[in-house]
Amino acid sequence: MQRTKNSIINLITAFIGQIFGVAISFLTRMIFVKYLSSEYLGINGLFTNILTMISLAELGVGSAMVYSLYKPIAEENTEKIKSLMNLYKKAYRIIGIVILTLGIGFTPFYRYLISEVPNIPNLDIIYILFVINTGISYFYSYKRSLIICDQKKYIATIYRYGFYFIYNVAQIIVLVATQNYILYLMCQVISTVLENIAISIKANKMYPYLKDKNAKPLEKQEFNKIKKNVFAMMFHKIGGMVVNSTDNIILSKFVGIVSVGVYSNYYMIINGLELVTNQIFDAIVASVGNLGAKESKEKVKSVFDKVFFLNFWLFSFCAICLMCVFNNFIELWIGKEYLFELSVVVIIVIAFYLKGMRKTVLTFKDATGTFYQDRYKPIFESIINLIASIILAKKFGAAGVFLGTIISTLTTSIWVEPYVLYKYVFKEKSFTYFYKLIMYTILGICVCALTYCTCLKITYTGILAIIIKLIICLIIPNVIYIILFRKTEEFKYYKGLVNRIWKK
Repeated sequence: MQRTKNSIINLITAFIGQIFGVAISFLTRMIFVKYLSSEYLGINGLFTNILTMISLAELGVGSAMVYSLYKPIAEENTEKIKSLMNLYKKAYRIIGIVILTLGIGFTPFYRYLISEVPNIPNLDIIYILFVINTGISYFYSYKRSLIICDQKKYIATIYRYGFYFIYNVAQIIVLVATQNYILYLMCQVISTVLENIAISIKANKMYPYLKDKNAKPLEKQEFNKIKKNVFAMMFHKIGGMVVNSTDNIILSKFVGIVSVGVYSNYYMIINGLELVTNQIFDAIVASVGNLGAKESKEKVKSVFDKVFFLNFWLFSFCAICLMCVFNNFIELWIGKEYLFELSVVVIIVIAFYLKGMRKTVLTFKDATGTFYQDRYKPIFESIINLIASIILAKKFGAAGVFLGTIISTLTTSIWVEPYVLYKYVFKEKSFTYFYKLIMYTILGICVCALTYCTCLKITYTGILAIIIKLIICLIIPNVIYIILFRKTEEFKYYKGLVNRIWKK
């Protein structure tokens, strides 16, 4: 019950923060598009992806660190926590320096990733500000991980969205007053520094032993275990980077920098949805880690089934909403000139759904430390993604880039990750998982088709059309799911959980 309570507190805080975060993000983007050209949007997306690649220097230390902390926190082993945090402090400082060095060293070469270099002044300074913002974030972030592992993610969330809201407001003021992109970026750099200092001070107050400089060196066996996990996570980082962070680079090189700007608006909505939905999985991951450290695999498997059911309901509903109102919203928000054709939108939504349906498996893999067993999967995934995206981009343009992502997911991640989780954590065959995944997906497609066809009958335009279509999306899928799943164990669990929360 304590794990459930912690997860709910983390989730509620995250949702509230995300609502304000998404709202201010959309407002900032509207101001951005009004005062700066689409080339700036493209550069924003491209530099973000470049820095994501350079951040591979992190080598999975974060994930290995988080997993290593679950057991000593559950056992209240302060001495081991001190030893781990001392190790991570040194590691993260080295990582921050390496990222700053590699990022600045790449300055003469980023132009080769742009098919036509836009006429934007001080492009090198803009790029270096992106590098600084990424590099400095590592110097204090290790203390944030301790707070999150201790099932108190709501504290980190409050700091995160508090500073996020402030710097977005500052960026809006800067854009309206000066239209200066460099000052716009400097707001984010200053915010990153202040947020990391603030969360560090908070962690020191919560865990006074962090200031103790007499931490014992980590035992060799424990250190080797962490090295093994970091080695495995290095492959996962590379694969994740190639699949999730090269779309803008390929678009820039083979389609054009303007297409990067157009996609950035779709991605902003997708990313906003992912951030909101990720709060559920981020809120429970520490509790799942605690569960894995204390309970039997049968108990862990039971919780997994319930989370996977929620995973499907959530992401199928989001995908249906995107299919029905995506282009309507983009047109109302920033104009027709920023629209993709329907076929591209369909492919983007499919990629979103497939990525989303992996969330439960990835959450439990991270929480149970199952990194090493599928360490080579990301290499195959990234190779398939790059080859398919480049070939298809030349033939189909933007649609081909996102098709490459879908192909790489279907041929690797969608089946390898659950296979490994079931084999090494649950110690059973994964047939039941794949059966559920297929049945859930078929149901989702049928409900999506029914909802989309109903929305096509709406003849209104503008904000009224979006509101009516969203109401249709809210009613049709959820009513069908309630009718079909009302007698299942998973549905009864969430119904009971909601009733308990409501009574309290």
